[in-house]
Amino acid sequence: MRRSGVVSALLIANMLMATRFTLTLPFSRSIPPLLITPTSPSLSHLKQFPKSHPCPLWSSSFSFCLHTLRKSTSPFMAASSPNHVIQDNPLLQNFDFPPFDVVEPKHVRPGIRALLIELERELEDLERNVEPSWPKLVEPLEKIVDRLSVVWGMVNHLKAVKDSSELRSAIEDVQAEKVKFQLRLGQSKPIYNAFKAIQESPDWKTLSDARRRIVESQIKEAVLNGVSLEDDKRESFNNIEQELEKLSQKFGENVLDATKKFEKLITDKKEIEGLPATALGLAAQSAVTKGHENATAENGPWVITLDAPSFIAVMQHARNRSLREEIYRAYVSRASSGDLDNTEIINQILKLRLEKAKLLNYNNYAEVSMATKMATVDKAEELLEKLRRASWDPAVQDIEDLKEFSKSQGALEASDLTHWDISFWSERLRESKYDINEEELRPFFSLPKVMDGLFKLANSLFGIEIESADGVAPVWNNDVKFFRVKDSSGSPIAYFYFDPYSRPAEKRQGAWMDEVFARSRVLSRDGTSARLPVAHMVCNQTPPVGNKPSLMTFREVETVFHEFGHALQHMLTKQDEGLVAGIRGIEWDAVELPSQFMENWCYHRETLMGIAKHFETGESLPEEVYLKLVAARTFRAGSLSLRQLKFACVDLELHTKYVPGGPESIYDVDHRVSEKTQVIPPLPEDRFLCSFSHIFAGGYAAGYYSYKWAEVLSADAFSAFEDVGLDNDKAVKETGHKFRETILALGGGKEPLDVFVQFRGREPTPDALLRHNGLLPVEASS
Repeated sequence: MRRSGVVSALLIANMLMATRFTLTLPFSRSIPPLLITPTSPSLSHLKQFPKSHPCPLWSSSFSFCLHTLRKSTSPFMAASSPNHVIQDNPLLQNFDFPPFDVVEPKHVRPGIRALLIELERELEDLERNVEPSWPKLVEPLEKIVDRLSVVWGMVNHLKAVKDSSELRSAIEDVQAEKVKFQLRLGQSKPIYNAFKAIQESPDWKTLSDARRRIVESQIKEAVLNGVSLEDDKRESFNNIEQELEKLSQKFGENVLDATKKFEKLITDKKEIEGLPATALGLAAQSAVTKGHENATAENGPWVITLDAPSFIAVMQHARNRSLREEIYRAYVSRASSGDLDNTEIINQILKLRLEKAKLLNYNNYAEVSMATKMATVDKAEELLEKLRRASWDPAVQDIEDLKEFSKSQGALEASDLTHWDISFWSERLRESKYDINEEELRPFFSLPKVMDGLFKLANSLFGIEIESADGVAPVWNNDVKFFRVKDSSGSPIAYFYFDPYSRPAEKRQGAWMDEVFARSRVLSRDGTSARLPVAHMVCNQTPPVGNKPSLMTFREVETVFHEFGHALQHMLTKQDEGLVAGIRGIEWDAVELPSQFMENWCYHRETLMGIAKHFETGESLPEEVYLKLVAARTFRAGSLSLRQLKFACVDLELHTKYVPGGPESIYDVDHRVSEKTQVIPPLPEDRFLCSFSHIFAGGYAAGYYSYKWAEVLSADAFSAFEDVGLDNDKAVKETGHKFRETILALGGGKEPLDVFVQFRGREPTPDALLRHNGLLPVEASS
């Protein structure tokens, strides 16, 4: 979903709402990022620089005293706020790290409006004095982009992790003004012409790869932002962009509100028989927050919600089939009725995206999306079909296996398994086949041990040290941790926040990584060394219950590794050109490579055995259990692959062939695509599209295929370590160093295919992915 140009950088702050789950449910190898599946955790990162598509570029290196501003004639605002209000506004202060702890909704309107006045003045100055040179064009442009990204990024991040009606209202009031400035910047002809002049100059070939990439992406982005449109068409284009911004914002709010709105109070423990102790504790904890002060895990009452930890626990473990059905139906119908109905919002979004594509002389919106990606529509569809054919027969067999197993267990529903049975019986079959019970494994995966093992892996592969830096930077919640990253010499090279736990009352679902600050030479704090990158990782895993630490499922472990992969690419960049540093400027369908790559290490013996220590006894995970985990890696791989492919295919179908207002509804399209991507057809009333935030409120529109595209890259990259021998420490370290110096270091400063070839020595193939998933050979009958 991410775009690489200047306006994309600004839009980042709106985004990564996939994320990695923007849901955003956790990005996970085995699950579709964005949607929770009963058998696996979802991902999401809705990322915007990429991050997550959504990935804000917050940076704090700009200090400006707005109380000294001269009167502005900006067409965007009538007047600035009173001087004392601006001086005291935390959004507008000079800071080393964002003051997340003191920003309140009351600061948003005056802060954003004052900022836009100043940035309009700076843009006018740039246009008057622009020259086709780096100091007179790119450097002042980067400062404008970064300044808005910092402030808007702070606000947008707080909306994702600390939502409130007051904050929503404040953002809504200034959003149109912010978008108007973004469009003004993206459609600046003086800036566009200056970039064209650089490209056509005799010095063009002497520029570095990174600088040429910046120039090319700015020219392409300007065209995609309507710089070449005539006045009347540009006005239509701008109106569409404004409306799309509002619709996407509303879509995400409806999903969050619909998720929060549902709660089921249970007083009879028989109704939730089968739920593990952690789920009962969480349900009792939810009940306490709802006013049932004396609720306990043992005696209740219990509150079931549609938040990921609660929903997944019910679908996988509740023996009460009617309860599973009720929760499943509520989940797939979120935001599809009443005041929270997203149906018409989707119709309007698709209509406006098509109109936008036509204005830009494209046939459909998918072509617009692919203009800034590695793939083309044809190449994406070709890959999806190849993977679909490889996945179909194994997925059919998965269902047959569940039917036979459930029948052997005396299940009355064995001959008629449906959606709310699949996760439950999958878990029972997994337990029977591999003797693995995820809930019984939780004590071996405490969050502190998992993070310690993850940091040791990063040290072994990439030569970095990570240490706690709590107290150095303000945080938005007491559960948030702050870390410092150091190189082998002990010098700090980056920082990151980690917000691990689910907070359904105020926090968006999913898992994602976003930028806080990007590495930048121009934005240096001391005038010599580049500004250091700062990131944040956000998850929604099971919080601590009582005096126990957060005890994680193995899928939650995978999710943390995934998001950390995104953070590593942001933090270990060696690009000093801020517009292509870290995850900036990387084509959207390549940005998941490091995140999915890191998930593979969860199955590496030394890594897993290093983190899997019982939180009370210190006992290591038994060797036979490790071997079973590895064996179970391909369990139901066909079904899980097919589910991801369904999301990708319906996304492309809606953005290529679907005609808004035509004979087919969006739900007709969904059901038609499902005929080839779901062994069990969706319910007639299934409305999962109404909560498909990745493509309607995030950055994955006509881009959800990116998960599979990047999965090919990541599996092939990991196979480089397999080739040298995972037990060969010296070779693994050398390969890790090469990975760091290419995939993680080069950022968006080089074509992603060239970066991959530089690391791997050849172009990627899907063979490693199919092998890892147990889906070879590729032939299939469907």
